[in-house]
Amino acid sequence: MTKIHFFTEDIHYRLRDIRKARSWILAAILKEGGKLENINFILTSDSFLHKINVEHLGHNTYTDIITFEYNDMGNPILSDIYISIDRCRENAKEYKVNLETEIRRILIHGVLHLLGYKDKTKSEKKVMTSKEDYYLSLHPKFIR
Repeated sequence: MTKIHFFTEDIHYRLRDIRKARSWILAAILKEGGKLENINFILTSDSFLHKINVEHLGHNTYTDIITFEYNDMGNPILSDIYISIDRCRENAKEYKVNLETEIRRILIHGVLHLLGYKDKTKSEKKVMTSKEDYYLSLHPKFIR
């Protein structure tokens, strides 16, 4: 049974080779000692994600990712992860990387949060970025 799903909302965008994406994400979860029940990745627009940010989190800002975790830490991961493709495009330009690399970084960033990694302090951000870089280095090409 597939435990990692990809959807779109309010945009037209398609990931290539979703099987490789699922395998990569699951491998990262298992390598970190996590267990998976279900993750839904919802790729969306800035406006759609902004609305979620305002309504559910009370933040009137644009963001690249919002992760909703439905289980307690230590239990198998059960989550919806919303990702703004518009914001990923802007980030890719800012950081001078291609869109595919930025989307992969945001995908794994959300997963790392579900595994307990934080990024509020300088030291936490350093660890998070290091983990992202590591998992990106293991990633097969799968995004168009």
